[in-house]
Amino acid sequence: MKKRIKIGLVGCGTIGSEIALAIDKMPAESAVLAAISDKDIKKAEALLGRLRARPEILGADELIKKADLIVEAASMEVSGPLVKKAVEAKKDIMIMSVGGIVKDYPALFALAEQNGCRIYLPSGAICGLDGVKASALGKIKKAELTTRKPPAALSGAPFIERNKIDLKAIRSETVIFQGSALEAIKGFPANINVACALSIAGIGPEKTLVRIIASPEYKGNTHEIVIEAESGRLATRAENVPSPGNPKTSYLAVLSAIATLKQILGTVKVGT
Repeated sequence: MKKRIKIGLVGCGTIGSEIALAIDKMPAESAVLAAISDKDIKKAEALLGRLRARPEILGADELIKKADLIVEAASMEVSGPLVKKAVEAKKDIMIMSVGGIVKDYPALFALAEQNGCRIYLPSGAICGLDGVKASALGKIKKAELTTRKPPAALSGAPFIERNKIDLKAIRSETVIFQGSALEAIKGFPANINVACALSIAGIGPEKTLVRIIASPEYKGNTHEIVIEAESGRLATRAENVPSPGNPKTSYLAVLSAIATLKQILGTVKVGT
């Protein structure tokens, strides 16, 4: 009989809250939300009031000690250090802010293997990572991501601020950014974690090409992936509905996290 998994959640915003509510509905014998954490204590307290379970509100270090599985839904500034602490403590961790590990993921993956724990990266708001992973076993010649977003979804991004781009002045399809996934995550840390997940599954952040296009005509976020490999050509398109609580987050990203959790806790794995 499988033991009940104690889950610790770091980040109580839009995605974290939805994950917590999903865990709260899971059979008590399979999983329990044991602890939650957020730098904004009011967010953690607000989430606590919506849950049947009564997890403790803890700092990240205390949460890691208490949990069997840590779930990160905070930010890329949090995810990198948190993954390192978790794997050093030999704890499994699932992260949403993949951009936080994109520079150091080979070393973190090696440490996790050495310590016998696992790092889970949900697909997020894109589809087709199963095919990308399979293609990467051969040779990938090109990996490209084109993301289309309404201008408001890019507000506050460092690239936008640095280049003084007036998002309100955009009237039609406008290419905002072209470059590597590594450059994209620096310029758009809250918008382009999907590029990092694609990079890690494929040929790395330096070789993965990213294009970001904005238009007021777009009502949601769209991500198109094109892979050219020895195994053939792969093309996918995900037209996402924004999360009700945060227009910068696709609803599919929330569901992807919950689906990954159910796969971790379950006995059947579908897909590559």
